[in-house]
Amino acid sequence: EYTCSFLPKFSIHIETKYEDNNGSNDNIFDSEAKDVERDVCFIDIAYDEIPERYYKDSEDLRYFKSEKTQRGMLKEGWREAQKPIMCSYKLVTVKFEVWGLQTRVEQFVHKVIRDILMIGHRQAFAWVDEWYDMTMDDVRNYEKNMHEQTNIKVWFDQPSTNTPSTNEIQSDGNTST
Repeated sequence: EYTCSFLPKFSIHIETKYEDNNGSNDNIFDSEAKDVERDVCFIDIAYDEIPERYYKDSEDLRYFKSEKTQRGMLKEGWREAQKPIMCSYKLVTVKFEVWGLQTRVEQFVHKVIRDILMIGHRQAFAWVDEWYDMTMDDVRNYEKNMHEQTNIKVWFDQPSTNTPSTNEIQSDGNTST
């Protein structure tokens, strides 16, 4: 969940559930908020268009094939033919309770989140050879290193004359991304 202290009427909530199917479960979130109107959006990580600035040949799943798992190249109709397959279901709730702007802002945020999720899931598939053999300890170490690198980048990208040293950044337990 994301909220913003200076926009108290704005929030984003994303709930995720995974199932071993191709997106065929229409009722995965039905136990929560049965009387809420929903728009269902299927994301095809191989064939839906992505913003041009995010496109990379190496992440084009129509042409990518994993060396370790032999999964890929995703051809038209891959959701019906691909085995194994997993679906990541997302329930995205956006609230922006400001008269006159609510609908436009909520629609914009939904589009941006859709793009982010599609790009992230494309990358998860395209990068499978990098993470496939990782143990849970490997994953935790990778996360820790990425957290530290992100903190360094955030610190050094800020316009400031008092740039801290790398040791200060890494030891600052209050720094968050």
